[in-house]
Amino acid sequence: MTRILIIGASRGIGLETVKVALETGHDVRAFSRSADKIAVSHPKLEKLSGDALEKDDVGHALSGMDVVIQVLGTPSDPATLLGGTTLFSQATRILVDAMQRVGPKRLICVTGIGAGDSRDHLDALYRIAFMLALKRIYDDKDVQEQVVRNSGLDWTIMRPGLLRDGRATGLYRVLENPEDWKVGPVRRSDVALALVEEAASGNFLGKAPVVIG
Repeated sequence: MTRILIIGASRGIGLETVKVALETGHDVRAFSRSADKIAVSHPKLEKLSGDALEKDDVGHALSGMDVVIQVLGTPSDPATLLGGTTLFSQATRILVDAMQRVGPKRLICVTGIGAGDSRDHLDALYRIAFMLALKRIYDDKDVQEQVVRNSGLDWTIMRPGLLRDGRATGLYRVLENPEDWKVGPVRRSDVALALVEEAASGNFLGKAPVVIG
């Protein structure tokens, strides 16, 4: 089975991806600053504490892996919403540089609908809300996507819709054609299913589909 490194593994989509990858038989290295607090135990799980902005931590985490799934998140507090962030672009540059040096070559990066060229496919109401609330965060995700696209790695960018909690339904859709892109809800657990499926299949290599329920 595939050896998968999950960056940002302690909560949200990252934690759900850890669970799905283990359930489907993969060896998993769960990397985050609070990896030791991940409430999952499994013989195929390694918990590795580290900082995605520290080159040495990231380089160490890559050792022996086949695929990297990067799932980064920031707090939705007023300071971040108003001031923006550089977390996504900085961490991705560090990761890409390390993968170019030591491998592996396969990268699956999670951004979100509204990043990159998907922004033009938002409906009018959501676009207004997006510009008011999320633009500064997504400006950095735009840079993040360009870093991935220019990396020379075997990349896939996954853009989930409006995230929800709940058990996986398996009814998610991975939409490659821009004409099909739209804002829609999707469960974090279903995004995790899509990510692990992509790690195994490579169906969307070099593409940036939208994932909705």
